[in-house]
Amino acid sequence: MTLPDTMAYIAADGAGGPEILKPARGPLPAPKPDEVLIRVLACGVNRPDVAQRLGHYPPPPGASPLLGLEAAGEVVAAGAEVRGIAVGDRVTALTNGGAYAEYCVAPAPQCLPWPKDYDALRAAALPETYFTVWANLFQRGHLAAGETALVHGGTSGIGVTAIQLGAAFGARMFATAGSAAKCDACLKLGASAAINYREADFVEEVKRLTEGRGVDVILDMVGAPYIARNLRCLAMDGRLVQIAFLEGSKVEAFDFVTVMTRRLTITGSTMRPRTTENKGMIAAELREKVWPLLDAGRCGPVIHQVFPLAEAAAAHRLMESSAHIGKIMLQVA
Repeated sequence: MTLPDTMAYIAADGAGGPEILKPARGPLPAPKPDEVLIRVLACGVNRPDVAQRLGHYPPPPGASPLLGLEAAGEVVAAGAEVRGIAVGDRVTALTNGGAYAEYCVAPAPQCLPWPKDYDALRAAALPETYFTVWANLFQRGHLAAGETALVHGGTSGIGVTAIQLGAAFGARMFATAGSAAKCDACLKLGASAAINYREADFVEEVKRLTEGRGVDVILDMVGAPYIARNLRCLAMDGRLVQIAFLEGSKVEAFDFVTVMTRRLTITGSTMRPRTTENKGMIAAELREKVWPLLDAGRCGPVIHQVFPLAEAAAAHRLMESSAHIGKIMLQVA
């Protein structure tokens, strides 16, 4: 297959607002021995992209400096160590960076096939949120059938995925959201209850909904102002899983007595710094346990709006507005 010498991509000149994102041209990336080169058809926009644009989430050593953590497209080249993926395969990949481009590389273990009847946009909407939710809600949070979970930001890409997967695996799901329309969307996705945090105290609502018991798991991305309140929502042996700190990571006063007396667990993780081996293990579990649901037409992504690649700045403005329900995507080809 003859490949072009250059490709279109989105450059970020320094750190700053969405206006720094500009279309550019440059050479194609070269796959390492364990990587594939993907002709990108679509890619997703995620909160970590915004954090990287602002200078708060640098790529790990050796990763592309370009934005973009997920892409779907066609494999056009493969490194010498790649097994199980061939040129011509359609894959969706959790990348280490570089997805805002016509071509990007991804480690082969971080690639998955498109689910049945999916197009590129829907396939590209999967990796970042499904890897994150599986690793945190299920692996770290140990959410099990019959338990109850609270998901903050229920209409974010993460929230949409968490509600659907939690419900599909037999958990009772609650969610918070910032408007009546967003709460209604959470209910339609499978939440048993949705709490408008602008109008109600979610701590009191959780107590009411659980008859004072509390929830078993909380998935939170807000951070500082929610941490103490989250702990008051947890049942005995409950688990708080932190995946981001949109409103700060530091709490001035924190009483650990509640953690001890109620045997609580506070945990969390980031995805990008994990090793290829670790991400590959998550991918393998997703393929075994979640991809059959997607193949059956269940638990799929919700796409709010699609922008052309060249309009990545507008996509970031929408992301920062928090007006979206579900995923924001870039159409590349």
